[in-house]
Amino acid sequence: MKLKLWGPLAPLTLALAALVFGIDQLHKYWMLDVYGINEKAPVHITKFFDLVMVWNTGVSYGLFSTHVQEWLVALSVFIAVLLWIWACGARRAIAAAALGMVIGGALGNALDRLSRGAVADFFLFHYQSFSWYVFNVADIAIVAGVALLMYDSVVMGEHESRRGKA
Repeated sequence: MKLKLWGPLAPLTLALAALVFGIDQLHKYWMLDVYGINEKAPVHITKFFDLVMVWNTGVSYGLFSTHVQEWLVALSVFIAVLLWIWACGARRAIAAAALGMVIGGALGNALDRLSRGAVADFFLFHYQSFSWYVFNVADIAIVAGVALLMYDSVVMGEHESRRGKA
């Protein structure tokens, strides 16, 4: 089996990865350097949504927190490379798009770790005593990408297998 580093849907994956990465980095720049969230947080937007400032040194939602950010950067880059290889073999646009979203989000958070020593998170949903994890634009893209991959695998994969049996 030959390793593919480019495929027909690679431009879609690359474009979405770059778009997600760019939007994430612009948002973080705006929140930190223009808006100055450090001095203003928490900012109450609604009864259930606040803008806050959290520096995440962990993997996902603060889990496995570490001060050795280089390991997490290396892991992110390694995973992004594997996802890129997967995307280059993708047969459906939805999978290529989803992988681009995950790659862009992962690399956006990796750049935070390299440049700031931790990932900047801002969005907090809460209700009474319940609080969700604090997250950022890159995290939204990663979760949306994974959800699209699950949809592609379950729904589109089932549709394709039925079509093959007809």
